[in-house]
Amino acid sequence: MSDTSSRPSGNELLLDDFANVIGPTMGWPPMAGRIAGVLLLSEEPMTVQQLQDELGASAGSVSETTRLLITNGVVRRFKPPGTRHYVYEWRPDAWSACLGHQLRQTEQLRDLAHRAQQEARTLPSLQRRRLREMAAYYDFMVARLNSLLEEYGALT
Repeated sequence: MSDTSSRPSGNELLLDDFANVIGPTMGWPPMAGRIAGVLLLSEEPMTVQQLQDELGASAGSVSETTRLLITNGVVRRFKPPGTRHYVYEWRPDAWSACLGHQLRQTEQLRDLAHRAQQEARTLPSLQRRRLREMAAYYDFMVARLNSLLEEYGALT
């Protein structure tokens, strides 16, 4: 008979996967991937204390990381009526919100590209060409992300 007490559970393995794949892929620290995994799998919203207990993390780490996940559109923070503490949950529209966040970031880069292009009129042709290409790339990406957001919204 084998000893399974030292082997991670299915949820632990899944949370490790979230920490090691989603976190770095999204440019997040591993803790963000773990918290995202915990909230994605949780049936109920969780307090900071519950997240700390679940992950063995400090209050500061949980607080900082949940802010990142809120900014990226996958988690929401709210105070249920009649309670003193805020809770965090995986947003029901997390994937649309995440795509919306990517769109807003890309729009900011597109706007930068267009401003730089306007300011660069006196630069040599190589730099002007690079800035034109940058603007064209971000114009393309904004248009496609808008289309994707509309298309995905129609599916949900």
